[in-house]
Amino acid sequence: MTDIDVVALGVFIFFFVLVTVLGFVAARWRRGESLDSLDEWGLGGRGFGTFVSWFLIGGDIYTAYTFIAVPALLYAGSAIGFFAVPYTIVVYPIIFIFLPRLWSVSHRHGYVTPADFVQGRYGSRGLSLAVAATGLLATMPYIALQLVGIQVVLQVMGLGGGEDASLLEKDLPLLIAFAILAAYTYTSGLRAPALIAFVKDTLIYIVILVAVIYLPIHLGGWDEIFGAAETKIDAGNKDLGAPILALFPGETAYWGYATLALGSAFALFMYPHSVTAVLSTGSRNVIRRNASLLPAYSFLLGLLALLGYVAIAADVDVTDPNQAIPQLFENEFPSWFTGVAFAAIGIGALVPAAIMSIAAANLWTRNVYKAFINPAASDRQEAQQSKVVSLVVKLGALAFVLFLPTEFAIYLQLLGGVWILQTLPALVIGLYTRWLHRWALLAGWGVGMVYGTWVAYQQPSATDPTVDHWGSPLALPPFADETKIYIGLTALVLNLLVAVAITFVLRAMGTAEGDDETTPDDYHADADDPRVSRVPAGQGADTRGG
Repeated sequence: MTDIDVVALGVFIFFFVLVTVLGFVAARWRRGESLDSLDEWGLGGRGFGTFVSWFLIGGDIYTAYTFIAVPALLYAGSAIGFFAVPYTIVVYPIIFIFLPRLWSVSHRHGYVTPADFVQGRYGSRGLSLAVAATGLLATMPYIALQLVGIQVVLQVMGLGGGEDASLLEKDLPLLIAFAILAAYTYTSGLRAPALIAFVKDTLIYIVILVAVIYLPIHLGGWDEIFGAAETKIDAGNKDLGAPILALFPGETAYWGYATLALGSAFALFMYPHSVTAVLSTGSRNVIRRNASLLPAYSFLLGLLALLGYVAIAADVDVTDPNQAIPQLFENEFPSWFTGVAFAAIGIGALVPAAIMSIAAANLWTRNVYKAFINPAASDRQEAQQSKVVSLVVKLGALAFVLFLPTEFAIYLQLLGGVWILQTLPALVIGLYTRWLHRWALLAGWGVGMVYGTWVAYQQPSATDPTVDHWGSPLALPPFADETKIYIGLTALVLNLLVAVAITFVLRAMGTAEGDDETTPDDYHADADDPRVSRVPAGQGADTRGG
């Protein structure tokens, strides 16, 4: 193995042991009568308040890979990397509007997944299965990227060895981290990442605030930092023979930047893990408060993104841009603080990975296992099925990291946003109206999925000549010849056009629309409303209290 900083490793292990203990202790934290139901194991009892939810949702959507990949894009000279900042600002007014409605109807009918709602709203198992399958497909590489985040930190720390290290040396630390994550997720469910998120977010805030105050002073100020970044970008463009790299998006990149930010904002809370975190809250007002408070993470993300330029000014030299920020901390800080920074990033991967695996397992259990395999499954059987599948999902994500180039997971995750956007018409529009026909929604979903996947496959990388496919989330839309825009947004527009057109045809033909088990009042029920009850999805509404 390569040289290991014993002090940094010791600090890293201390915090890792701490969160492991918390992960197992969480099984008894805010516990109900039993964890043998999806309400308790998969949604933490549906009772988290504003404080807990702020940490949980923040830890869920601001992942370790985000904290590595966003500054890595800027380090590599891609100004479009800043898109993550505006999109995490735009997203909160959006969720302030529609997520309280989803919370209400889900609590009213006992929905656990977004596909549960689609099934209840449209009476279509096919459409529900499409939404569930899309969620599973988009989530798997996302979990893999959290493991990539851990792997990058371990590599910079010296664990995992160099190029000549044995397979065991390279993968054993990651396997140990994976085994611990799997064990406490199985035992404690959503309570584990909720409790660990306190540690993760506290460490992240401390590390980033110290870094953005100390490093600019140490390196001569922001003028020096931006000057170094501009010099590197100019040199890179000379090597590439074209002005591909930039400090700020050029005029031709405006639409790409804007549509990528907007499309990503629409997509973020379509992901099953985001919905899972939201449905674990105790009331509609908890969601609204968090939509107002979560932009604090966007401020943090903006500061973190600038560290990509700081790494350039600090002469960080890595072949993999994802290693730039961990290497920056190792080069510029004392060993003990480097250990804290590595722990923050490593733990930052555990929280979202746990929530994602739980959300994926719930999709399988509710919308495949119970819908098609065992419709009479009890609460206990559902919970046990989800526990087992959460392990399988993690194993699948681990296989991405161990047996395929990590770029493969990265490219698939780019597709994840394209794919998950295609569930927006059924989920978000369905919260307000059933005018779109269930079969039209399914047809639109299919068109969007096929178009988005095919166009993304055709995109080469602008900066890496070895990448012929899956190289960019941006592409020329139909009938355009200059300005690229986000593939997911184009696919969504096609999806909606198809859904609207076929809806007109099917309504003209009088095609059956399917049963809607929800009522208008369901979308406004709150925690203190007697209409809110935990009725298993598909068994109808509890009419107590009118």
